[in-house]
Amino acid sequence: MDALVPGGVLAFDAGNSKTDVALVAADGTVLGTARGGGFEPQKLGPEAAVDGLALLVHAAAAQAGLRVGEAPLVQQLSACLANADLPVEVEELTSVFERRGWAESVYVTNDTFALLRSGVDEPRGVAVVCGAGINCSGMLPDGRTARFTALGTLTGDWGGGAQLAEEAFWSASRAEDGRGPATALLTALPLHYGKPSLSAVIEALHFGELSAEQQLEAAPVLFQVAAAGDAVALGIIQHQAEEIVAMAVSALRRLDLLGERVTVVLGGGVLTAGHSVLLDRVTRLLSEYAPKAVPRVVDVPPVVGAALLGLDHTAAGSAAQERLRAAFAPPPAA
Repeated sequence: MDALVPGGVLAFDAGNSKTDVALVAADGTVLGTARGGGFEPQKLGPEAAVDGLALLVHAAAAQAGLRVGEAPLVQQLSACLANADLPVEVEELTSVFERRGWAESVYVTNDTFALLRSGVDEPRGVAVVCGAGINCSGMLPDGRTARFTALGTLTGDWGGGAQLAEEAFWSASRAEDGRGPATALLTALPLHYGKPSLSAVIEALHFGELSAEQQLEAAPVLFQVAAAGDAVALGIIQHQAEEIVAMAVSALRRLDLLGERVTVVLGGGVLTAGHSVLLDRVTRLLSEYAPKAVPRVVDVPPVVGAALLGLDHTAAGSAAQERLRAAFAPPPAA
């Protein structure tokens, strides 16, 4: 059947590498979910990128016994999207979603806000995502937000898995030819890639024998070498920690939250991988520059935050939020 889910939410957490969709009832019950590939409107164009989400919408609706038709499926669409960085991008993507007719009302924002809302009980706090790249956002219940353009080095960003991988190769190369200090990365990287030398690894990357995706594997190697006490690797990790905290403190300051007890949500693959060598430094620096801030590594998928933002727009109560969180809660430890 096709029918409006009264008070329902269609939530999207669309990142560079994957997209999660959740169809949620007004009381927080999860009716259907789906997962697909990355969301890249900057490459495909907004129309084609949103077209790529249609199959996921149909799959989530089918789980709920619903059919996507001409009538809206839900009251509220909440789309938290990677590459929705500039106001003009948000406006254009909002128009595209509105034309799809999946919901009576559409809310589009950057995917960092999904991470933030997933880690707080009310729309108040700051989040830093450190995955392939790095970004940060903050919000208050009155609607004020703080965010960063986050277009890479052009906009002052430093860090994330891709840059950490580059830094690992940069430091190892300089150690190999004498321009930089010695580092265990010089031997750890060839060992990881099964090559006799760093030069052989770089040659394999240059000629495409190793893919760009495989180059990213240098980031976990960096953390392994840092955990063993390598000074060069530890210096890179320290820089990453400083950048994470600099973003968080900037957002807190802009929202007048530096002097208040507030959650700083930490997410993205680099921060959720459990690297104590990074998390310990982030915690220490945060306690120095924002003593009342409470760091929290998120424990539910960000699509929960996207759905919670949708429920915020429908004025759903705390019971609905708790039911939604419970549906995605990690299983208890054995």
